[in-house]
Amino acid sequence: MMLPIEQLLLLCAAFFVVSALYASVGFGGGSSYLALLALFVGSFFAIRSIALICNLVVVSGSTYLYIKGGHAKWRHFLPFVLTSVPLAFLGATFRLKEQMFFIVLGLALIGSALSLFWQTFASAQADRVRPYPRTLPYVLGTGIGFLSGLVGIGGGIFLAPVLNHLKWGRAVVIAALASFFILVNSLAGLGGLVWAGTLELPWVETACLAVTVFVGGQLGVRISLKRFSATAIKRITAILVLLVGLRVLLVHGLQWF
Repeated sequence: MMLPIEQLLLLCAAFFVVSALYASVGFGGGSSYLALLALFVGSFFAIRSIALICNLVVVSGSTYLYIKGGHAKWRHFLPFVLTSVPLAFLGATFRLKEQMFFIVLGLALIGSALSLFWQTFASAQADRVRPYPRTLPYVLGTGIGFLSGLVGIGGGIFLAPVLNHLKWGRAVVIAALASFFILVNSLAGLGGLVWAGTLELPWVETACLAVTVFVGGQLGVRISLKRFSATAIKRITAILVLLVGLRVLLVHGLQWF
């Protein structure tokens, strides 16, 4: 084991809350997993690998439930993943130096926090669907897919607020798309890590955290499908992720302290 049992139990508790919260809006929780792991795990290869595995576990269950509920619109979803999958694979193959990784990670966490906070306001109006350019899914898939692979997240936390702002679809359809988007990009990211030889999975910690996020994720998505609102909790989580993102950027990335 890499971690003392006390730290592992603390991480499991935090991962449970994060997975339940993020799954309720179609996310995997990758940004918060990265933030939490950065506080306990020294290897940034392990941080990326564990976060992607946990992402994959959460959104696999969420995607299944969204499909079962008839919320997956495959002909609308496909354009987003056609460009995101290869770019996520490419991003994951980059061997970033540790300091640069934490700079990118810190900025991604800050962006994730702001996106999550904004999404709590934008989602209320998301059911007013508007037309959108046909090129939009390909452009978003390219940029978000590459960033996803680079830092080890699925990218849904960036995609959903943009689509809510553009009134791309109903809130539940956007959540289903975000879940599927994270699923395929997490798979691509893992493939990129394997290809680059940077996949690092401490099996005890990975197994414990994977089981934890599966249970939390199933709870979160089932609550979501019953239209339970956790807006206040999401905003608190966004603030916490913002604080940790700033810490990762300033302490580990820019090394100001």
